[in-house]
Amino acid sequence: MISAEAKARLCGWLTRQAGAGRVVMENVAALTGGAISQNIAVDLTIEGGPLAGRHECVLRAASPASVEASLSKPQEFEVLRAAFAVGMTVPEPLFLCDDPAVFERPFYIMRRAHGVGAGRLITRNEASQPGLARELGRQLALLHGIKPSVPGLDFLAVPDVPGLAAARLYRQWLGPEASRDPVLAWGLRWLERNAPPPGEIVLGHRDYRTGNYLVDDGRLTAILDWEFCGWSDPMEDVAWFCSRSWRFARDDREAGGIADRADFYAGYEEASGRRIDPARIAFWETAAYLRWAAIAWQQGERHSSGVEPSLELALTGRMLPEILNDMLIHLETIERRQG
Repeated sequence: MISAEAKARLCGWLTRQAGAGRVVMENVAALTGGAISQNIAVDLTIEGGPLAGRHECVLRAASPASVEASLSKPQEFEVLRAAFAVGMTVPEPLFLCDDPAVFERPFYIMRRAHGVGAGRLITRNEASQPGLARELGRQLALLHGIKPSVPGLDFLAVPDVPGLAAARLYRQWLGPEASRDPVLAWGLRWLERNAPPPGEIVLGHRDYRTGNYLVDDGRLTAILDWEFCGWSDPMEDVAWFCSRSWRFARDDREAGGIADRADFYAGYEEASGRRIDPARIAFWETAAYLRWAAIAWQQGERHSSGVEPSLELALTGRMLPEILNDMLIHLETIERRQG
């Protein structure tokens, strides 16, 4: 995982970055979860300097192969810094490195949060968790307070019409598969024909869901996995959280498998001052299935191409029919409501 030589290089680099006399790295262990990035738990003892003391951290490095949707690690670090700066419950980002002489891939180090992150465990709770849903809504509102004018995030493209930009992007990710698969082709065309007009643009997490946050004894301890961030319609994140794909064991609880939509919506509206737009939610839920389908297809390709053989990636790729079936059920529901 991290050789003795690599550990020595990392400790030397960290010593310089922390303005310390010495840094000792202990208890190095791989963390589960995260198919896009490599996450390694490390305990750092920093001797001297402003950060002197013992710190539980995570070294988050780029995978050998990535999907087109993901940001680079330096970009992800900047997005996490912006989220931390507005008071979100996120791990504090500490150090960034893109020097291959230090580690084989770009990485950053952040503080380690504790709690349960597995979606199937979080949604297994017999009782609904409205308080958690409201807090997640409030946290999302903080993120959506970040606008394109904020300094340091100019590497993110600002779309003119987010809905149409999303359809174009998914076509790009899928390549020839976008026209080979009839359900994908129909879904993409639906997005193009039903894209809402331009509106407010905010910083979106774009993977804000159960499975990407930690909970300890019912309390939110960290929102994770910032590699898909971008400027978008605020309703994209709200819809993604509520899509069928992320309810795990509790499909009846439409807000991430933990509570009713009303609970999540209430927290978001209270903190943002922004009203939930049902028509935009319907559009962005459709987009959520197509985005997830494109990512799943790319994950499967990472495995089948031989670039990164992985059972997890292969199984994610095999989820494509299930994702598209969920999209068809969602579109059928929209048509029934419209009469």
